[in-house]
Amino acid sequence: MNLVTPPEHPFAQFVRILGKGKRGARNLTREEARQAMGMLLDGQIEETQLGAFLMLLRHKEENAEELAGFTEAFRERNQAPAITVDLDWPTYAGKKRHLPWYLLAAKALANSGVRILLHGGGAHTAGRLYTEQMLDLLDIPLCQDWERVAASLDARQLAFIPLGAWAPQLQRMIDLRNTLGLRSPIHSLARILNPLGARCGLQSIFHPGYQSVHREASQLLGDHTIVIKGEGGEIEVNPDATSHLYGTTAGEAWDEEWPALSALRHVKPESLDAGQLVRVWRGEAQDDYGQLAIVATMALALRGLGIEREEAFAEARRRWDARQASN
Repeated sequence: MNLVTPPEHPFAQFVRILGKGKRGARNLTREEARQAMGMLLDGQIEETQLGAFLMLLRHKEENAEELAGFTEAFRERNQAPAITVDLDWPTYAGKKRHLPWYLLAAKALANSGVRILLHGGGAHTAGRLYTEQMLDLLDIPLCQDWERVAASLDARQLAFIPLGAWAPQLQRMIDLRNTLGLRSPIHSLARILNPLGARCGLQSIFHPGYQSVHREASQLLGDHTIVIKGEGGEIEVNPDATSHLYGTTAGEAWDEEWPALSALRHVKPESLDAGQLVRVWRGEAQDDYGQLAIVATMALALRGLGIEREEAFAEARRRWDARQASN
């Protein structure tokens, strides 16, 4: 029996802000979000607080100021060295309807000299193909530290690093998905972090409404970013649908609408044969949907590097045709 009231844990205030009922709960301010994420990253919380905080955020849905504050907390602690990167390419969703054609887009761009950092959080949902599962097949360098990333970017202009290698605390939060039963906001947060400060950050946010939230968070941070609703949640343009680009450059928001590239929707494959990626890369097979998706995704990335849409598509086709198909 306690006869003396125990002191409140410092993190309890942030759980209370989010969970104080319909009338009492509110969003975190940007500064509160920065402080809360700082405590999470520094391990200054209890296990029960971590689960409660993540699920309250998930239920409420994080806003732009919270995402910006969380990102600032990470960047204050980021230990990455200065490494030049053109494109930050987060890949956390996995694909289930179509093959991960975005990986061939990234390879072809890297072949042409664009320095690309891929990063992801591992397989977490059954029935999906994840980037990590394709690395060996597609000869994409897996790097476990920033030194190897720098070497791979210098040699190949392409590198993949797991989230756990540079933000193990965030990877642990992502890994709670099957314990908590729901995806946490960390899946979204990882897309905005841009750990090496690339010239342009690409983001894919699948759920409607979240694209503008991520764009606003990047705008608050002063980042140059393009956000799309990518196919399956990955940074891949769906050639069968209109694509809306939510951009922010030098603190200014901009929008572009890209029309569908196909008059008729392609039939979804009955199963995903990863070997088709290799065959298309080598020129041994044709895949109408895949090749449209590849070129459009390359054009999206080039748009992020400052090339206007029509020129970006022409340049994407040229770079795809000129790829070193033996790699």
